[in-house]
Amino acid sequence: MQRALADREVGPIVERMRLIGGDAIDILSAWNGEPPQVIYLDPMFPLREKSALVKKEMRLFRPLAGDDDDAPALLEAALTLASHRVVVKRPRKAPAITGEQPGYVLEGKSSRFDIYPKKTFKAEG
Repeated sequence: MQRALADREVGPIVERMRLIGGDAIDILSAWNGEPPQVIYLDPMFPLREKSALVKKEMRLFRPLAGDDDDAPALLEAALTLASHRVVVKRPRKAPAITGEQPGYVLEGKSSRFDIYPKKTFKAEG
């Protein structure tokens, strides 16, 4: 974020961002103040059945982060808090997180984005 602040183009955007450390479910559940319009979730991908190894950094990270068994609770907390939508990054062929089904999906080559709309954005002005 410090590097991005120095960039002329993205600096003003990053100035409005804040990084909060902690358990995401606890933070979302205890949110105090104006709710975010959009919450983006990038949970740990489920274990792969393929023989090809994932990047070294992610092989080291999985034992520390775990298998993300609390993804349904995280999605529920995000849906409860977000005012307009929740976006969840998932592997392209993986099932949606258990719970509410996404309203629509954007698919890429290796991953997809499950989008849970709550209400539409209105143009200002």
